[in-house]
Amino acid sequence: MTKYAIRRLIQAVPVFFGITIISFMMIHLAPGTPIGVTLDPKVSPAVIEQMRKNFHLDDPYYMQYWHWLKGMATGELKSFKDGRPVFRKIMERLPATIYLNLVATIISFSIAIPLGVYSATHQYSRGDHAATFLSFIGISMPSFWLAYLLILLLVEGFGLPVLGARTFGLQELSAGATAADRLWHLLVPSLVIAFGSVAALSRYMRGSMLEVTRQDYITTARAKGLSEEDVRYRHALRNALMPLITIFGFLIPDLIGGSVIIETVFAYPGIGRLGFQSVLSRDYPTVMTLLAIAAVLTLIGNLVADLLYAVVDPRVQYE
Repeated sequence: MTKYAIRRLIQAVPVFFGITIISFMMIHLAPGTPIGVTLDPKVSPAVIEQMRKNFHLDDPYYMQYWHWLKGMATGELKSFKDGRPVFRKIMERLPATIYLNLVATIISFSIAIPLGVYSATHQYSRGDHAATFLSFIGISMPSFWLAYLLILLLVEGFGLPVLGARTFGLQELSAGATAADRLWHLLVPSLVIAFGSVAALSRYMRGSMLEVTRQDYITTARAKGLSEEDVRYRHALRNALMPLITIFGFLIPDLIGGSVIIETVFAYPGIGRLGFQSVLSRDYPTVMTLLAIAAVLTLIGNLVADLLYAVVDPRVQYE
């Protein structure tokens, strides 16, 4: 398995460069320039020309890509918007996004797996029909619409603050009250993210569980006199988790940049909102760095999913 992991990491290097090159070209082909966004229209042409030289915007595209790659490798990459180091800006917001998506992921899998197992083992029951109905609603409902609806309900209906990472204007709160306030602002957007994920994951779990329970080895396990609980959780559930492991691999990059819309709606100070603001301001170094991080995490997620297959199913072997 170690040789397989090393081989996959080596293969990921050209894939990474291919992703970043394509992303770099697409960003630069978009209309608008950083100069037009960051500077006042009344600024003299000489200042604009000097800014273009400072940002290497006069260089050919391959040289601009080289400057970005070198700056990212050395950690000296500067933002076009405010001149601050890109990695410092990202690290300031990284914990908030990780906490947000980690809580959402835990909520999603904690609810989706038991719900999917229940639906599969009680097929066509009232509970299964209710879970199916709610799942279709969750899959069909846009996350931003649910977010705005929840904000309207909590703010207008109950007067509860939900925007940002904490309640502004509150002074001299105790440590417990401060922690509760931070947890509240973390929990609300996490529930919005988890709502759609639970709907989709529970359907995957239900379908996988139904398929596994029809296999011959499950029939054999029942014929040997094993209890239904042992058959369901020791034999069927473990193999039914395979599709969810694949989905989990794709959720790893979402821990960093999978909440752009929700962070923007809730004014949550995370990586997703930083990326949205950077796109609007044509901050190429920040956008490219965020895309590179997402590409790396996607490649790592695929590798982690492949390795977890062998953990869940001993029949899977990597030479």
